[in-house]
Amino acid sequence: MATKATTTKKPAKAASRATAMRMTLSAAMRALEQAGSAQTRKTYARHGAKEPMFGVSFATLKTMVKSIGVDHELALELWETGNHDARTLAVKIADPAKVKASELDRWAAAYHSRVCGGYVSMLAAESEHGLAAARKWLASSKADLRSCGWILAGYLASTDEQVPSAWFTGLLEKIEQTIHSAPNLERDAMNSAMIAIGGRDSEFRKSALAAAKRVGKVEVDHGDTACKTPDAATYIEKMWTHAKEKKFASPAAQERAREPMRTRC
Repeated sequence: MATKATTTKKPAKAASRATAMRMTLSAAMRALEQAGSAQTRKTYARHGAKEPMFGVSFATLKTMVKSIGVDHELALELWETGNHDARTLAVKIADPAKVKASELDRWAAAYHSRVCGGYVSMLAAESEHGLAAARKWLASSKADLRSCGWILAGYLASTDEQVPSAWFTGLLEKIEQTIHSAPNLERDAMNSAMIAIGGRDSEFRKSALAAAKRVGKVEVDHGDTACKTPDAATYIEKMWTHAKEKKFASPAAQERAREPMRTRC
């Protein structure tokens, strides 16, 4: 008696279903537009965001990121719309393994919002281009791009154990020498980088604390916002206290154990 041959479902069918469920650009833009509010637009504008924008809350964006997942093709399409909310969503769903150095350069040069300008730097830190991008941006003649470079340097201090320690030592020296004469937003980014470097390991805790105490108070004009510039020395110590309470060797080790800030915040 002949036996009936068993059959298995082809993976291609599952793949085609997944493709069919992929969010399109038009669907994403409709969802963003429907979720926008005038009040959120006002808030983002105070933090440097420019029109066009819908004013989508970070809570809604986080829900959309969970629904979409990683979709680099959609990220590229969203970015090209020029819409602030679309671009914020773009850098959250972009694939660090696929993003090109040229894309990071272009995105960093165009991103001026205080609310989420750091997302491009976060994406760069997760990619293979992180250190090269940081070096390039920090050498720029444009203050906005240098700001992205300092933010990126901070994320590399927290997340990339392979970056040479000497590079961070050089950055601390540069911060100490130039922070008070740097443009407004760059001062803020430099202060944040100094704090992040202070959380890298126990040696950098000492050197960053010493640098922060010599630097003293950093004045930054945050405009019509509730933002404040943290005292670097105080913040570094708070980071270490919190990390130790959570049984981590350093604040950087604690950050590496978490979901990337780009998608969690």
